Amino acid sequence: MPIPQPTNAPAPGQSDLFGLPAVVPATPQPDTTRIARVQLEGAAAMELDYTIPASLAEGVVVGSRVMVPLQNRQMVAVVLELLNESSHRGRLKEISSIVARRPMFTPALLRLARWIADYYLVSVHTVLRTMLPQAVRDKPGSFVMDSHLKLLRDPSPAELEKLMNKAPMQARVLEILRSCQGEATLSQIRRDVPRAATILKPLIKAGWITRSEVRVERDPFQEEVFLPSQPLTLTAEQQVAYDRISAAIDSAQPSKPILLHGITGSGKTEVYLQAIARVLERGGTALVLVPEIALTPQTIERFKARFSDRSDRIAVLHSHLSDGERHDEWFKIHEDRADIVIGARSAIFAPLERLGIIIVDEEHEPSFKQDETPRYHARDVAVVRGGIEKCVVLLGSATPSLESFENAGSGKYELLEMLQRTDGRTLPLIRIVDMRMERRKGTGVSIVNAGILSEKLRAAITARLEKREQTILFLNRRGFNTSLSCITCGETVQCQDCSIPMTLHKHENRLVCHVCGSRRLPPSKCPSCQEPGLKFSGFGTERVETAVREVFPQARIARVDTDTIQRKNQLRDLLRDFRAQKLDLLIGTQMIAKGLDFPNVTLVGVLNADLALNLPDFRAAERTLQLLVQVAGRAGRGEVKGEVVVQTYAPHSPAVQFSRHNDFAGFAQQELEQRRAFHYPPYTHVVILASRGKHQAMAEFALKTLHRRLLEGLSEEVLMGDPAPCAMAKAHGQYRFQLLLRTPKIRPLCRHIQQVLQSTSLPADVIVTWDVDPVSLL
Repeated sequence: MPIPQPTNAPAPGQSDLFGLPAVVPATPQPDTTRIARVQLEGAAAMELDYTIPASLAEGVVVGSRVMVPLQNRQMVAVVLELLNESSHRGRLKEISSIVARRPMFTPALLRLARWIADYYLVSVHTVLRTMLPQAVRDKPGSFVMDSHLKLLRDPSPAELEKLMNKAPMQARVLEILRSCQGEATLSQIRRDVPRAATILKPLIKAGWITRSEVRVERDPFQEEVFLPSQPLTLTAEQQVAYDRISAAIDSAQPSKPILLHGITGSGKTEVYLQAIARVLERGGTALVLVPEIALTPQTIERFKARFSDRSDRIAVLHSHLSDGERHDEWFKIHEDRADIVIGARSAIFAPLERLGIIIVDEEHEPSFKQDETPRYHARDVAVVRGGIEKCVVLLGSATPSLESFENAGSGKYELLEMLQRTDGRTLPLIRIVDMRMERRKGTGVSIVNAGILSEKLRAAITARLEKREQTILFLNRRGFNTSLSCITCGETVQCQDCSIPMTLHKHENRLVCHVCGSRRLPPSKCPSCQEPGLKFSGFGTERVETAVREVFPQARIARVDTDTIQRKNQLRDLLRDFRAQKLDLLIGTQMIAKGLDFPNVTLVGVLNADLALNLPDFRAAERTLQLLVQVAGRAGRGEVKGEVVVQTYAPHSPAVQFSRHNDFAGFAQQELEQRRAFHYPPYTHVVILASRGKHQAMAEFALKTLHRRLLEGLSEEVLMGDPAPCAMAKAHGQYRFQLLLRTPKIRPLCRHIQQVLQSTSLPADVIVTWDVDPVSLL
């Protein structure tokens, strides 16, 4: 998919490359009646003009959040532009106050917001709400305060003894302060002296200590200790990549986005670390995006260890933080107290200034795509922000998305490759097991017949346990059994609100829908024919854990999926136990499939490798190959050569065969030829229009109406299908239909869609959504 590349910022009054007016602060004028164009937040999402009173003239700048009057109410708004004139001059109200003295949005982020709004067909108001975490938006400045105590003079032994006899608790406070080099917080004192607040008064009056209020950071890693690490010696391939990235960092001219295609274990993270060090030397800041929460603890550990001298200037943003932690981490960035930001998708909006580099690790991951409005892709937004900020954008992956790979091949991106593992380590040996043949063997072992563990995988696990080496088993499906069907009529028990089979979770004896989350007891009779013969089939990670514990009762086993990871830091602690070799075998979903580095893992078993191959999505083969290569890359990262056993019912699939030989380039060439022939990305853009509603006929009618209206004036370049039920025809009690459009030029199509949506009246109980450049057609 061609991704637009921003150029230098336009001069004031000009439009930028994306057809949007440049957000440039106007030159300050002494006139106190200057005007601010603001974007209202809340339900009344409009752009309005207000005059700036003289008392606020210096504080109101582009990006400020302000309070403005609207119909006898006070509303929060964001200043988009400063103007000298307005067509409504003389009728304008004044801005009431400023929410925060420091602007909440930089001019670059406002330009980015306009681009996102234009490209993804949403309002600027919606984008600005997304850019600010809710904890910051709702309660800005809600910091935790504590008292800072300082010892003014050190008591002599005689004074301390006298005070001990007269007021032992006061003496204890002085002893604690002495042990803390004369300074401590009230919360620290309270650990030993519960009524410390009242005991402090006579000490302050006597001139022993002073007390002042300080802000306490809610740091999610304040209890952690990180041992410093030193830069590693780069391999020849790493050095070439680093030199080119450094040249781009040092260059005064904006560079193309750089795609770093490095196989698993080739040392991409070390290149990231040294590139960031280069940026910090030049006084810049760095933004690192990772796709999975599971990767965040290990990534943070590496960064805190490498940049130990400034570990307090590393900020973290992801959804597993508490509201308070996210609030404080965001303000840490906002107040320029952070040089490095690490986070998931939404961290792309971190208010960093002096950006020197944006790194998107595992850039191919679909989790970088937001599945709610605005449906932005963080990787593409990173490319655009890099162009606006004139900084280096580094996309890294062992299995790049075909969009990025084609952009590199066509010259839009610069391609750097690292095709050798560090320290001369070899890629793991990958063995393909045809599970059709396993079933025909009839060995009599129930677990083998169930299709969970092949004989080859079971023998390999046994060998690893004997050698005290570790194993990872991967299956991207939760639960015990994946379906329950009637042996008489063949009916499958489905969720009443979603058109998918319900999954048995045995530990709670419930059938669970993995879409809407509804739960019910397993029926004793078929809901359709009322016959008692019901059969469970399929398996998920819960069933795999039960089977593995049965076969290997002596093994120390843990399971990682959203059913087992419930409390905060549980995943971090479990992965640390696995790294410390307190566990022998780890079973999990895609939470453990990528990015993690465990040197003692020498075996990876992939169960049901072709699970996603038959999905009705043109990216099914690409996703399967990416997942297989990423999972296989967890093996053999230490001194011992690794082995991967891939169990599949489609051993001759190109995705399986190319992953076996780690031949991403060969797969990409074959897949891209098919994409070109059938007009799919990266050679076209895709837009999905979808309708959903409780009444099937109305949802279908709405989409057919849009289809008919879209045909009027539609460019001949656009390929538009017919309205059809989604692959999951019903979800959350609503019927779903979709319309697929493909075009080589996205903007004219988006404008046409926007005009049709604005001019078409749709049923009130039907919701219509649109997704530009979707990553899934399901």
